[in-house]
Amino acid sequence: MKTACLLTGLLASVAALAQPSPPAAPSVPATDTYFGIKVEDPYRNLENLQDPAVLAWMKAQSDHARRTLDAIPGRQALIDKMVEFDKRKASRVTDLKVADNDRYFYLKSRPQDQQPKLYCRDGYQGQEVLLFDPETFEKGTVFNINGFAPSYDGSKVSFGISEKGSELGRTLILDVKTRKLYPEQLQRNRGGGEWLPDNQSLVYVPFNSDDVKDMAARQNLQCRLHRVGTPQSQDQVLLSAQLYPKLGIRPSDWPYAVIDRDTRLAYGFMYSVDRYLHGYYAPAAALSKPNVPWQPLFKPADEVTNFVTDDQYIYFVTSKNTPRQKIMRMPAARPSVAAAQVLVPESPDEAINDEQLKTTKDGLYFVRVKNGVQAKLYFVPKNSGTVQELKLPQAAGRIELVSKNVQSSDLWATMGGWTMDRKRYRYNVASRQFTPEPLSSEAQYPEFADLVVEEIMVPSHDGVLVPLSIVYKKGLKRDGTAPTLMVGYGAYSISMSPTFMPPYLLWTQQGGILACPHVRGGGELGEAWHKAGQKTTKPNTWKDLIACAEYLTKNNYTAPSKIAINGGSAGGILIGRAMTERPDLFAVAMPEVGCMNAVRMENSPNGPVNTPEFGTMAKEDEAKALLEMDAYHHLKPGTQYPATLVTAGMNDPRVIAWQPAKFAARLQASHTGSKPVLFFTDYDAGHGMGDSRLKQFEGIADLVAFGLWQTGAPAFQPKTAAVK
Repeated sequence: MKTACLLTGLLASVAALAQPSPPAAPSVPATDTYFGIKVEDPYRNLENLQDPAVLAWMKAQSDHARRTLDAIPGRQALIDKMVEFDKRKASRVTDLKVADNDRYFYLKSRPQDQQPKLYCRDGYQGQEVLLFDPETFEKGTVFNINGFAPSYDGSKVSFGISEKGSELGRTLILDVKTRKLYPEQLQRNRGGGEWLPDNQSLVYVPFNSDDVKDMAARQNLQCRLHRVGTPQSQDQVLLSAQLYPKLGIRPSDWPYAVIDRDTRLAYGFMYSVDRYLHGYYAPAAALSKPNVPWQPLFKPADEVTNFVTDDQYIYFVTSKNTPRQKIMRMPAARPSVAAAQVLVPESPDEAINDEQLKTTKDGLYFVRVKNGVQAKLYFVPKNSGTVQELKLPQAAGRIELVSKNVQSSDLWATMGGWTMDRKRYRYNVASRQFTPEPLSSEAQYPEFADLVVEEIMVPSHDGVLVPLSIVYKKGLKRDGTAPTLMVGYGAYSISMSPTFMPPYLLWTQQGGILACPHVRGGGELGEAWHKAGQKTTKPNTWKDLIACAEYLTKNNYTAPSKIAINGGSAGGILIGRAMTERPDLFAVAMPEVGCMNAVRMENSPNGPVNTPEFGTMAKEDEAKALLEMDAYHHLKPGTQYPATLVTAGMNDPRVIAWQPAKFAARLQASHTGSKPVLFFTDYDAGHGMGDSRLKQFEGIADLVAFGLWQTGAPAFQPKTAAVK
């Protein structure tokens, strides 16, 4: 009986993997002309996510993809192993914030939790208190916490909750002592806002609508002031284009105003995806009064990407005439970028990680990184110009800093790498010693004890050297047979920093190679690296990936029939254009919730705010650049493309679901050969944020199993058996 059941299961698996494809997408073509270039769009109708024919096609595609993925041998074993890994950690802590009273606030999840919960404790040794459980808040609905902010004095904490990956929901405010929620709920908001020094009010920027498909939802936003205990309807508008028309606030900008208690100044910023800050300052006392006397602080031409303060100075990072960035400072009493002095000059071979910049009463801490993968920590004592490198307790591929305030010396550093789990330390400035202060439970992973990491530089199409990280098991034979998963991104100056991720490392346990090409468009080599993969220079992004894949094949790590490529969101441009430019070089392509139809990006709710990174169709040079980075428009009929898994989230507020849908439809119509092209839409998810733990594991298992199946890994091949 057991043999018969096994045989039945094997045959069912083979049948599911060999099932016929669902019907082709409905096509209602459109034609556009961009600066004299005529462009055919055969699936314009798929942009209507209310069309019953479109929704029926997407549902049929998802059902087909789900059956196919579920039937891959080895997929369930991957999920089981991920769950087993997860159970090794009794708890996992993230997003630590420390209030003035040394009260720790953080998100923590245990193996039995599907969503992280909000906790606090008084000091490192304090007793832990559960503040909010999103899984039990409202019966029948599982929320996720999409951000939180404690008040300076630690008496209150505000946090955002949302569901099904939408990232947008409402903000709640909790009294920490009583653990009771205040009656008001701030609707159409993400995260917890930001507290003002009075500990009684906070600022936030609500959306105009909670519909991710609404084009007006993110246009002409307003920064508002909320006073605890009052209804949202009484909130005061602090900053908007209508209130201050002379500040140059664009319809797509995210206006934000705060008070900095150290410099006693109010700051007003016009945020977008543009890296360069556009901001103003005024006396703190003027913020809540009419006609705030805003004065220029940073303009985009200054190329300032981040700043911190203490009671004397404003410290800022700039890339102006400085490819790897420098740190400057100016007196808070007389802010002037033109008169600022260089505090930390540019390094010849290390880029400043502008996200890791902290001030304490002792001075300024910052992180530099070489090639995106070797991190070092530096310190500049207060009222000094001397830069000191701090000796670390371990090698670090990445370093994350947390401080309390500029009245204390408290600083914590978390370090990790490709094969090293994150470790948290407290730094003592007097002794210059790092003391372990773990918050997450420690776990052992003997499966990965013999992993080898290579960090190499690969010449790209134009001779520029591109960092490539390669991870595999010791003893791997260089005979060109190893299944290879290449994961990349290349946008917004975001670096693919070394991170220990056991679910992805399972690829190496099948005799495979995990590779990360640090392509241009990211921030691994500084702001110049970002600019070299942006707008008109965007082709460098996918050409760098292609060069790294060619290097791996030429040096017998792998072969084209063994390479799978994966990237999400803006990484969809990378994966889509790599597979359309060199379909012969890859066996598998897996763009997740990806931007695949760049020329139509501005026609989606989150598109206008992204024009500083990718360009606008209103300018000829940028329109041509967008057409060049558009994978959808580079698909050619009658071409044998790699096996492809395209994913979308129906509640995605960042990349609307019709972007991957249009690409999948045209790819299926263009593709020849027997390799599968699957399109899966998750109707209970968005861009990946807020997914339950099991959903995260299932999504990674889909990618890994599909990739290993199509690159020939033995444990993931359907077994045929004759019926006797």
